[in-house]
Amino acid sequence: MAQSLTKIPFVDELAAIADNMYRLGWDERNGGNISYLIPEKEVAEYIDVTNVMRTIPLGFDAVELVGKYFLVTGTGKYFKNVKGDPKTNLGLFRIAKDGATAELLWGYVDGGKFTSELPAHLMSHIARLNVDPQNRVVMHTHPTNLLAMTYVHELDTKKFTHTLWQMSTECIVVFPDGVEVLPWMLCGTNEIGVATAEKMRDARVVVWALHGIYGAGKTLDETFGLIETVEKASEIYIKTAHLPRSNTIKDEQLVELAKHFNCNYRKEFLDIE
Repeated sequence: MAQSLTKIPFVDELAAIADNMYRLGWDERNGGNISYLIPEKEVAEYIDVTNVMRTIPLGFDAVELVGKYFLVTGTGKYFKNVKGDPKTNLGLFRIAKDGATAELLWGYVDGGKFTSELPAHLMSHIARLNVDPQNRVVMHTHPTNLLAMTYVHELDTKKFTHTLWQMSTECIVVFPDGVEVLPWMLCGTNEIGVATAEKMRDARVVVWALHGIYGAGKTLDETFGLIETVEKASEIYIKTAHLPRSNTIKDEQLVELAKHFNCNYRKEFLDIE
């Protein structure tokens, strides 16, 4: 028999992550959004998957995701409120057979809907699932130092990644695929969704210049940790960029790290022949 969706682990987990992201100052006001792909078997343990509360147009063709279930933060909702009232601030829906409609099964009880960034999320899910069938999470947030870094660092994928890798020994291990960088684009559009998804084919992190970051992963913890590591490296850069550098992690040392931890890193991002 279906139970209350607010009592199951994946809802509590998403709420806790959202609360922590707000606490860290990454998601001011209604900034940021999370989408979590949930297997039907898990969903069916808690709600009646045949009871469609209402349908909501997606605004683009998501035919590749037909029948899949997503738990998604709502548009205009504040991360600080998710933990206390998940039924208002989150919604769980299934992609309908037409590929263009969301079938709401739970949540958005105030008449709301999913984040305006949903096209970018679902397009990124499609891209990442083609690379890694175990991908379940796409997370968009506004980490302070990463955002600041996009104002003062050249917006070149190779150079941006190389700088981040040099900021901390763990970086090339945590994100050996580097970070992809997009120039400023209008958010909430299919155009930025397409551009983000294209970058997601090569990396799990996409930087939206002067805006924030997209991260993808198998679990909420993994995805949060990925973004957390990028943000830490950005913080070190911001704190040291204006100072003379006496020491740095050399490219030869980055190669040594990657070999030791058996990381398939983006070799073209290093200046080694």
